[in-house]
Amino acid sequence: MPHKKKSADPTSNRTRRRLQKVIADCRVEPGEKSRLSSRDAAWAGSKKAPKSERKNLAEQLLSQDVSDLAVAQELLYASNSSSVLLIFQAMDAAGKDSTIRHVMSGVNPQGCQVYSFKQPSPEELDHNFLWRCMKALPEHGRIGIFNRSYYEEVLVVRVHPELLVSQHLSDTKPTKEFWQSRYDDINHFEQHLVRNGTVIVKFFLNVSKEEQRKRFLERIDRPEKHWKFSASDTREREHWDDYMRAYEQMLTATSTEWAPWYVIPADNKWITRALVANIIASTIRNLHLSYPTLTPEQERELKAAGRRLRRE
Repeated sequence: MPHKKKSADPTSNRTRRRLQKVIADCRVEPGEKSRLSSRDAAWAGSKKAPKSERKNLAEQLLSQDVSDLAVAQELLYASNSSSVLLIFQAMDAAGKDSTIRHVMSGVNPQGCQVYSFKQPSPEELDHNFLWRCMKALPEHGRIGIFNRSYYEEVLVVRVHPELLVSQHLSDTKPTKEFWQSRYDDINHFEQHLVRNGTVIVKFFLNVSKEEQRKRFLERIDRPEKHWKFSASDTREREHWDDYMRAYEQMLTATSTEWAPWYVIPADNKWITRALVANIIASTIRNLHLSYPTLTPEQERELKAAGRRLRRE
């Protein structure tokens, strides 16, 4: 008697559809004026279900998407026709490192590279503001992850325009036109990358000021986390409102059809990871990649090699 085909879990399908709706809401549409105050950093699913149930479901979805991502990444590597660039920006303690670590846990290290951009070096300051990131772009077949990026130049530098002096520019006046020119440079640069086979997805992990305070205190109170804390973290926190304005302007100006921004609620890390994993896995699946096809000569060589091995 033939086995019955196992039907899809309707609950899982409904959850996936709801997740897609949430992801659509996270996306900053081109031309949309971004207002972070209207986005709930603590969103954690429908409160009709207990938190434990929602967390368990999110972790199940994360596990599935991590598995799917491993398969998709192998296909990306084998096809060698496209690359994927993932950009993560956030305030301190928003969870960039842990999100990258959890979401990319199943990916083959050969096909993935992570770069964390810190304060620019003297050599980097002697080049244009995109240069140091240009050097780290992923080649075809690989996933590149930027933990911070050239967007720091319209975020931390906008909040602290005195930093422009060290960039040796002919004009360092932080006017509206100056920042718009940087947005334009970024948009044109990303469009160039996309035209040449790089898919770009950008994540802003949206953590609340109160949640950041709690995470800073945890770093202070737990000895094993002391290494994560810096006094500069609290100093930058004093500029919170300035940073929020800079992020809003950046998101509005640089979320494009070819390189969209997603504002991901980050107060609950289990939600953050589930959303990010689903977006990345879906993005690579939507490339409709395929394994390379062999030429007739390669087919003959393959068969000949098989015959030789079977005779041994």
